[in-house]
Amino acid sequence: MRNIPVAEVDDLDRAVLAIGTDYPHDHLLVRHEHRRAQVLYAATGVMRVETADGSWTVPTARAVLIPPMARHQVTMTGVSTRSLYIEPAAVPWFPARCQAVDVSVLLRTLILEAVEMEPRYPEHSRDAAVATLILHELRNLTPLPLDVPLPSDPGLRGLCEAFLRKPDIHDPPARWCAVLSISERTLARLFRRETGLSFSQWRQRACVLHSLRHLSTGTPVTRVATMLGYDNPAAYTAAFKKLLGRPPTAYRSPGTGSVQSRGA
Repeated sequence: MRNIPVAEVDDLDRAVLAIGTDYPHDHLLVRHEHRRAQVLYAATGVMRVETADGSWTVPTARAVLIPPMARHQVTMTGVSTRSLYIEPAAVPWFPARCQAVDVSVLLRTLILEAVEMEPRYPEHSRDAAVATLILHELRNLTPLPLDVPLPSDPGLRGLCEAFLRKPDIHDPPARWCAVLSISERTLARLFRRETGLSFSQWRQRACVLHSLRHLSTGTPVTRVATMLGYDNPAAYTAAFKKLLGRPPTAYRSPGTGSVQSRGA
C-alpha cells in the first residue's frame, strides 16, 4: 500500500499492515497517535520524531519504534517512509517509549516487500508468511543512541528545546545556571535526574544528532563542525564516532557519497 492514511485500513483483521508514504521536503507531520504499534522506517532522508519525553533523529535506512497511542510529531527532511502498523497483541514486548533501531538487510527487504502486499492478504499465504517473519525479525533489533531525552522541569526543558534549535558544543553550563538561578552543582544533579545524562553528555549528543540532517543534504563535514562550534573537524568526527560508532561520512545520503543504501 502506498500513500494512504492508516485510518483507512486500521480495522483490517491483519496483525501487520505496511504503508509506503512519500513526503514533501521539510514536511511536518503534526502531533498525532496510532492505535497500532508503528515501525517507522526511513527509506530516504532524515526524520526527527518528537514526543513529550524526547526527540529521536532517524537517518536513512534506520527506524524508530513508536508505541501504541504515543502522541508524536515527525519532521521530515527529504523523507520517504515505509511503515509497519502492528496490532499491539502481536508485539507484547514493544517498548513503552520510542526507540531508534538499526535495521538488518533481511528486515529491510521484508519491509519493502510488505509494502507491495495486498492489505487483506490471505491467511497461510506467502504474504502471511512474510508478515510472520517480520514479527520474528523485530524481536532482534539493535537499539541505537539516536535520542535526546527531554526533562519535565519547565525551566530546564525550555533551555533544552532552545538548544536543540541552535546547538553549540561550547555553550557553557554557567549560562544555563544564570537563566535558572541555580548553581552548577544543582544543574548537574537536575540534568542527571531529568535526562539520565550529564550536561556535557546531553550537549554532545544533541549536537551530533542535530548534524545528521545537515550530513544528509550533503553539507561538508568541515562546515558541519563549524556550525556546531567544534574547534576543528577532527574533534567533531571523534565525538560522532564515539556516539554512533561510525564516522560522519557513513551517514551522508547516497547522492553525496554515503555508503548507506537509499532503499526503494
